[in-house]
Amino acid sequence: MADTTMAKSMVLYHYWRSSCSWRVRWALALKGVPYESRPVNILTGEHRAEAYLRTNPSGLLPALVVDGKPYGESLALLEWIEETWKDPPLLPQEPLARLRVRQLALTIVSGTQPLQNPSALKQFVPDDKARPAQARHFIAKGLGIYEELLARGGDGEFSFGDKLTLADLCLVPQVYNAKRFDVDMAAFPRSAAIFERCSKTKECEASAPHNQPGATPPTS
Repeated sequence: MADTTMAKSMVLYHYWRSSCSWRVRWALALKGVPYESRPVNILTGEHRAEAYLRTNPSGLLPALVVDGKPYGESLALLEWIEETWKDPPLLPQEPLARLRVRQLALTIVSGTQPLQNPSALKQFVPDDKARPAQARHFIAKGLGIYEELLARGGDGEFSFGDKLTLADLCLVPQVYNAKRFDVDMAAFPRSAAIFERCSKTKECEASAPHNQPGATPPTS
């Protein structure tokens, strides 16, 4: 149960296919935390509109409004959710174990996802036909690092042992992106297995892109 810092009301601004949004939706689903859903359509530029920029000046998604005050950055939101709602825990208790999970999470959050983000590709790859290949390059590089970290960590059902952690909440949406960009997941068998395992859980499925408002078929 949450302590007295538990929010009275929460509004989540998110985009259905945003991997950063998925992380937060999934954490809230796991903790059983209710919130009001506010879809923001990136394709029509709603994230750049003045109304949304008043909520999140970065124009990025997701944003979480807690008791009327807006906050952003998915990993910061995940940490706050973990600190506020203790069950089920998404970080281990031992400090070095927590460090390990955070290293895995940041490998995706900082070292992989931003480099394949459509806005970054549009800025640095003028030829739109070349962008998918560039995205595949950075996704494969990031997943290669993650795969090596998994191998060094030993066996387990998930990214860190046999319990779901924040690392999995970051990995699975990235593997979803990898599949979108036709990355050969055969090169990353541990990550692929974690994706399949997590995808069968009800909270992952409920928070997945295809179950969100505004979702369109995979070919879009």
